[in-house]
Amino acid sequence: MADCIICGTSSDGPICDTHQEDVVFEFEGNQPNQLTEGRFYRGSVDGYAEFGVFIDLNEHVTGLLHRSKLDRRLESLDWDVGDTVYVQVTNVRDNGDIDLGWSIRQSDREFRGTLIDAPDGDRLAETETESESGSGPEPGSGPEASAEPETEADSEPEPEPETGTEADTGMERAEADTGPAAETDSEREPVPDSGSDTETETEPGSGSETESATESESTSTPTDEEPPERVNVEGLRERVGETVRLEGEIVSVRQTSGPTVFELRDETAVADCAAFEEAGVRAYPEVEVGDVVRLDGEIRVRRDEIQVETETLAVLEGDELAAVTDRMDEALRSASDPGEVEPVADDPAIEALAEGVQAAATAIRRAIKESRPIVVRHSADTDGYVAGAAIERAVLPLVREEHAGTDAVYHYFDRRPLEGTVYDLDDATKDVTRMLDDQERHDEKLPLFVFAGAGGTRDSLDGLELLGIYGSERLVIDGLPVEKEVTETVETSLGPEDGEARTATTLAATVAAGVNDAVREDLRPLPAISYWDDVPEAYAEAAEDAGLDADAVRDLREAVALEAYYQSYEDKRELIIDLLFDRVTGLAEQVAEQFRTKLEAELETATANLDRREVGGVEFAVLDTDAYTHRFDFPPTRLLLDELHRREIAAEGDGPTVTIGLAMDELHLRSTTDVGVREVAEAVRERVPEGGVDTKGTREGTVEFLSGEREAVLEATMDVVAERLSATSEA
Repeated sequence: MADCIICGTSSDGPICDTHQEDVVFEFEGNQPNQLTEGRFYRGSVDGYAEFGVFIDLNEHVTGLLHRSKLDRRLESLDWDVGDTVYVQVTNVRDNGDIDLGWSIRQSDREFRGTLIDAPDGDRLAETETESESGSGPEPGSGPEASAEPETEADSEPEPEPETGTEADTGMERAEADTGPAAETDSEREPVPDSGSDTETETEPGSGSETESATESESTSTPTDEEPPERVNVEGLRERVGETVRLEGEIVSVRQTSGPTVFELRDETAVADCAAFEEAGVRAYPEVEVGDVVRLDGEIRVRRDEIQVETETLAVLEGDELAAVTDRMDEALRSASDPGEVEPVADDPAIEALAEGVQAAATAIRRAIKESRPIVVRHSADTDGYVAGAAIERAVLPLVREEHAGTDAVYHYFDRRPLEGTVYDLDDATKDVTRMLDDQERHDEKLPLFVFAGAGGTRDSLDGLELLGIYGSERLVIDGLPVEKEVTETVETSLGPEDGEARTATTLAATVAAGVNDAVREDLRPLPAISYWDDVPEAYAEAAEDAGLDADAVRDLREAVALEAYYQSYEDKRELIIDLLFDRVTGLAEQVAEQFRTKLEAELETATANLDRREVGGVEFAVLDTDAYTHRFDFPPTRLLLDELHRREIAAEGDGPTVTIGLAMDELHLRSTTDVGVREVAEAVRERVPEGGVDTKGTREGTVEFLSGEREAVLEATMDVVAERLSATSEA
């Protein structure tokens, strides 16, 4: 038994259970399950993700400090990679993931001591320090015994000295062992091993042959030796322990409290290369992101990840630069080309878009190979989430193959739901601010922005143009035809031809199959989930082949819709994976049941309070959404009106059916016949010029206006819609 270092009570170790949280621990284990929950640990910042900070507790174990556990906004943290921080281990999961908590104490002096948490038990940090520095001379020993005691390494046979160095080395060791008694270990100059290239001082006139040999060895340069063999990054794991040469582009630079870490990409993959000048000092400051370099170094394994310990690093110029660049460009073109992409189901409308599908898949594959982050922006509904998840499913395995870091899937891929289908200036400003911050802090390249089920109309031009000003590439994938103004603005766009409407998921799933054909079977059932009614037969069959009957598809559709609503700005990556791909038993059924319960309750109230009007021979069903819905609870207005309109169609029969949701300053229009929401808004603006009428989202059928002109705008809208439906009927 021992005594607690704080209260003195008997304990199994240096600290009692009562005072476990009063001290900070240094972790010496190599497995997450060796940690003790509730303890505070000293760690270092490994990197940032949108959802939190990765903290290294040592070189073997890393945990996540989630943004929800911080006492401030993640963006306001001034931690840099490599900074020492203090965190609490709150949970160690069965799969090895470590949940960390925030510590208000962020320095050693705020704790009441430091202990070592080792697999064989806790011990005082001072004990380790003493053992490392030596225990001093034994009682009764003479001055000659003041040197450090022999270690295990010292007791091993010494390596065979090279020719010409044995005399020097032996002489110097003899001098060190038999020097004056007043000379201590700390006063002696370090003695190089026989294989060292450190220059050795000798007395003038001493053995000239030995001196010449030593000087010759110490002044030799790499140019006198055979250069290391050039290898590709993808083959590094088979060459651990060897010194090799890499040639490629620097895609990022991270300065830690120790070395500088360069990410080098060649024609095959990306590798971390650590270069050390001195602690926290930038090595090779002349090397920048985008430079093409030649790097020699030794391959090592750190935390089961390959890392190259850099020995020399040089920026290439002239013919050498051209040769490497040409080689990488050719490999990049070849690796980015998906070839001919087969649709995930037999659909002539998608087959007709083969060229556009190939261009979209190429853009995504190229971004992965160029180590550019990919940001998917999608609507926060079932179609948007499933479309985004399809692209995510294809990209993540390729990112893992490309980058050695286990957290690369969070650094190089992000899904960010939008409130609707419009990408406005507010959204674009947030994205630009974030990407410029990442570029400044982490030397990240500008992302490829992929818009799935969003950004396809001119309503998004302001946001898309802002991204373009900063040089970000933009790819739009939409289930409805992409408007000409957008096609002319972005680098790549993909949408069906007029009259061939599909869901965004239908196109996104085929694009994702082109990005990574290995996940095709995972993608095939996704389009069926994105249709609320009239699922095309080919996609229904594809879902059934994957083991999803109509009821299972409906459950998934409704479950995603419910989860998409809550915290709509979050990607919910793991939850969506559990629903769509891992299909956790009972999850979809349980969430879908909640969906139906909440939706039916709102529909019952809405149906009872419909204001039915007849204008120009057209029946309108008007719902005051401010008065008869819970606007800040599920379901959202858009989904409620969609379902209400479907039920109105079923009740009314074959005639034109129009449903209007009327809020304080916006109107939602649903019609069995396309009346052209933008054209309706323009006509209403002419009739109510003081109403401030404008379109907010033509795909969602939303018209904005000033609340003071609410009734005037409603009446004008019904008049315009009735006239357009009448004209359509006569035609």
